[in-house]
Parts: sequence; C-alpha cells; structure tokens
Amino acid sequence: MSDAALKEDAQSLVLASLTGLLRAAADAAQAFVDDAKSAVKAKIAGPAGKIDRKLADLQQHSVHGFGWYCAYAELMNQVAGWAQRLEAAGQFGEIEALLAQLLFAEYAAQLIGGIPMNQGEIVRPADLTASRETMNRLFAPALVQLMSEGGTQAVKTAIAKRLAEARGRATLENTSLDETFEMIRDQFHAFAEEKVVPFAHDWHLKDQLIPMELVKELGDLGVFGLTIPEEYGGSGMGKLAMCVVSEELSRAWIGVGSLATRSEIAAELIMTGGTDAQKQEWLPKIASAEILPTAVFTEPNTGSDLGSLRTRGALTGDQYVVTGNKTWITHAARADVMTLLVRTDPATTDYRGLSMLLAPKLRGDDTNPFPTPGMSGGEIGVIGYRGMKEYEIAFDGFTVAKDNLLGGVEGQGFKQLMATFESARIQTAARAIGVAQASLETGLAYALDRKQFGGPIFDFPRVSNKLAMMAAEIMGVRQLSYYAARQKDGGKRCDLEAGMAKLIAARVAWAAADNALQIHGGNGFAMEYRVSRLLADARILNIFEGAGEIQAQVIARRLLEDGPNA
Repeated sequence: MSDAALKEDAQSLVLASLTGLLRAAADAAQAFVDDAKSAVKAKIAGPAGKIDRKLADLQQHSVHGFGWYCAYAELMNQVAGWAQRLEAAGQFGEIEALLAQLLFAEYAAQLIGGIPMNQGEIVRPADLTASRETMNRLFAPALVQLMSEGGTQAVKTAIAKRLAEARGRATLENTSLDETFEMIRDQFHAFAEEKVVPFAHDWHLKDQLIPMELVKELGDLGVFGLTIPEEYGGSGMGKLAMCVVSEELSRAWIGVGSLATRSEIAAELIMTGGTDAQKQEWLPKIASAEILPTAVFTEPNTGSDLGSLRTRGALTGDQYVVTGNKTWITHAARADVMTLLVRTDPATTDYRGLSMLLAPKLRGDDTNPFPTPGMSGGEIGVIGYRGMKEYEIAFDGFTVAKDNLLGGVEGQGFKQLMATFESARIQTAARAIGVAQASLETGLAYALDRKQFGGPIFDFPRVSNKLAMMAAEIMGVRQLSYYAARQKDGGKRCDLEAGMAKLIAARVAWAAADNALQIHGGNGFAMEYRVSRLLADARILNIFEGAGEIQAQVIARRLLEDGPNA
C-alpha cells in the first residue's frame, strides 16, 4: 500500500448519510424480488395457478436463482438494520461503515450483473423476469451510488489497513451482541486458542479422532447442553449462544466446532417430539455429555430424498428389529445413542411411513468401531471435516426397545426431523462463519509476513482486496445468521431465514478459504500449511444440512408458495 493511499482519511471515504443509503438500497433489492416473484411463479405454474413440481424442476435455474436473490435481499436488510441500530446507539464507527458500504457495493453489482450460485452458474435478472420496469428496480439511486462509490480501491485499502492493525478482529467489533454473549465468545476463543489451535492441524493430518479428554472438557463447559432447558440439566441459553460457541470453536477447527451438532439435533428431536419420560431419560445425559449421540438418517442413493428411505424397523413384540444400510454417519463409532430414522410401515413408499428411534449402542473405537450386536460398518475416508470420522453402517437384526420410539407414535419421524432443520442450519451457518473468520486471519497473517519484491505481499492490492472482501462478507452473513437465531429464540418460524443464512454462509466460507489459499500461493497447496485444511473443511459446508441446490430450492418454493403474492 502506498503512503499516499494510507494517509487519506478513511472517514472521508464513508459515504454521506450512509445508513439511509443502506436502508434505501436494501429496500430496492427487496422491491426487485417482490416484483420478480410473479414472473418466476408464472414459469412454473400449472393450469390452476399452483406450482407444478415438474415445471419447477425444469426451471431450476430461475427458481433457485430467485432463492439467491431473496437471500441477498434479506442479508442486505439485516445489515441495514444493524447499521441503523448501531448509529442510534452512537456505535456505528468507521470500520463498520466501510465494511457495510463495500459489501453493498459488491452485492449491488452482483444483483445487476449476476449472482454466482457457484463458480460456473450465474443467475441474472433476465433469468427471473423480462420486465424492464422490474429490472429498473436494481438501478435505484441508492444501489447505483453504493455500487459506484462504496467499493473504491481507497475504501478497500482503508479496510485492509484496519484489518492489519487488528489482525482480523475488525469483523468482530460491534457484532450487535450484548455483553453476555461477548463474554461467551471471549471464553470459548481463549479455550480454543489453548486447547485446539496448537493441535488441530496435526489431528487433521493424522486423521485422528478428537481426544476424549477434549470432549470431556467441552462437556464440562456446557457445550453439549447449551440449548437444553435448565430443568433437564442444560444451560437453556438459546440458539444465539449456540451460534457464538459454534463460531468460535469452528474458528479453531470445524471438527471441534461440530462436536455438539449431533447433541443439538438429538436434544431438539427429544424436546420437540419426545414423551415426558423420554425427555427425563435422555436430555440430562446429553447435556452432561454422559452420552454422545449421532444422527443416523442418510442412506446410500437417497441423499436429500429422505422420503424414500428403506431401512426397516419391524415391531416384534416389545422391540423394533432394524434391517438396512446407512451412510455418512458422523462420529458413529464413539456414539452411545443414535437418532435412527427407519420405515416402520412397509406399505408406504414416502415420508408417511417413517419413524424416529432413540437407539442405544455400545461405544466403539478405531479397532472395533461397532461392537454392538446387529451392527457392522466401516470408515469413509474424507478430505476434510475430520476428527469425528464418517462411517457407513449396516443393520441386520439390530434391536431397539419399543419404548424408545420417539413420541410413542409411529409415522412421525419425518415431521419430527423437519422440526430440527431450523436449528441445524443456523448452527451450520455459524460453523461456516467460524471457518471464514479463520481463513481471513490465516490469509492476513501470511500476507503480512510473506515478503516479495522488497515488501510484504499484503501491500499488493490484489492481495489486500481479497482480505477486505472477506471481512465485508463475514460481517454481512454474521448479521443474517444472528437474525435467524433471534427469530428461533423468540419462538418464531425461521426456516426461511435459517436457510438463507446457511446458503450464503457456506459460499462465503468457501470463497474465504479459497482466497486465503491463493494468498499463500504454492505454499497453500502444501498439506503442512493450515490453509489447506481450511479449504478442505470449507467444502463440506455447501453439502451437508441441505446442499446449496436444495437450500435455494427450499427458499424459493417457500416464497413462491407463500406470502402476499402467492
């Protein structure tokens, strides 16, 4: 960075009346979405005006693209609201303003020129609507001004300077959390820096299970009972606390940040669908980490089509006899209980015949992963997201007591599982933010330390600009994720917001890890460097808890089927 660029007062780079501009721009993005909705819906409507699923599949590019545009509009809405709240409290400072206007400058340009659903699929306004009037919504004065003035090189340079001064923590200032949550963040960040960061890469390279001593320490800290009500031995802190903890642990290593995911899923299943006796039996044990759960849903060749599951649970006397195969089961060997989705009604071929079992098993290890009678299986080697290991499992005569049918009524399994998706996707967004934050900090440290052509490579705009954009996107998706968590904590439906947060956060994490590796150059391709692990870990985020394609489809269909224009 040149001295001339650095001596420019960054405050002068902040656009006048910025919070008003952000609000007007977010409103314009939402107006485009609202206007485009009818055009997209017309492409997939049947004779009666309702969505035709076959047409929707044929028009996936437009439908999924609509989901992306909706997610961008909501993210911009949340960032604008965040900026307004900070300004009202006298806390909207220089770095917050710079990050917000850079994000809006980039997203305004993408709204007009095309949003990357992935590296090879760009959705553009013309894919949604042919109406010039609707497209003109994207040329609202606020969007145009932010696009042309909000993301100049001087703005990016100013952000990069502040990132260097704070070693990346600029994205963690004024996150809109109160003091309690910031104390939680600091506590878990300090813990992770001491107990995870120095060892994680070695565990990853050796493909080792996370040490049980660390699992116990996390249990003692209350990680596994964070959202379980106090009456069942948990902390009852809600999903926002879950976000902060998941983010900080994943910032150290996503493997550790994901340890509590299966406990979260099991607890949510039991809290929302279990009987009183099942809550009393299982929740205290999950909260204390006396038992470790695992989620056993996916089967070979089914993927996201859970309604076609074939694993059979046949009631014989007072127990279910389970036969079938499951795959991509995380932490399966060490788990003590499985939330096991099976088909209890053999006459059905869709979700209506599915039931959820709370299935105890013996804890295994590397040498004998599945010692329980009626179970066998093996490890699936993976490029990232290590530390818990992935398994395929075969059930042949495996038994579960009838009393362990979740809720005590057959045929409720799919409905019970759907009730957990909001929390699971919020947590996945938080894990993605943690990976993205780690990528920013890793790329920044390397850029500042690596010397080329007489100075640190950080001084080259093509390097520091990458870091500035990472910071802006992390700030944005963090606000969307926290909004979804607050909605959930408030008892409101938030499947839409959770899906949007997960969709964008997964892409932000991948982009951040990819750019951090690019900053490392050839060294980034060496397994000895942490950034290679970040890239491998980031890749899974767009696949599990609903692949990006499924996520965009769910968002779009929900909005096209519901709402004032439905």
